[in-house]
Amino acid sequence: MNKELREFRRLERVCLEQAALSTMDLTRTGLLKVAEDCRVAAEAIEARMPRGAFAGAVQALVLALSSTRMSSRL
Repeated sequence: MNKELREFRRLERVCLEQAALSTMDLTRTGLLKVAEDCRVAAEAIEARMPRGAFAGAVQALVLALSSTRMSSRL
């Protein structure tokens, strides 16, 4: 399950990076939709993973920071 989570996060990051570089609106829109689907899949996997309150807070902070960083690139 952890391997799947890492792969979905990697695909999300790649799609966001490629969308930021894309000059075509249709391509950018498609990549952003795929990135969103990967994010949703990763969050579903994370929701199934047992973890303590502190680990959950750290994970939420990491996601928030990485999301902000990617959004600023778009």
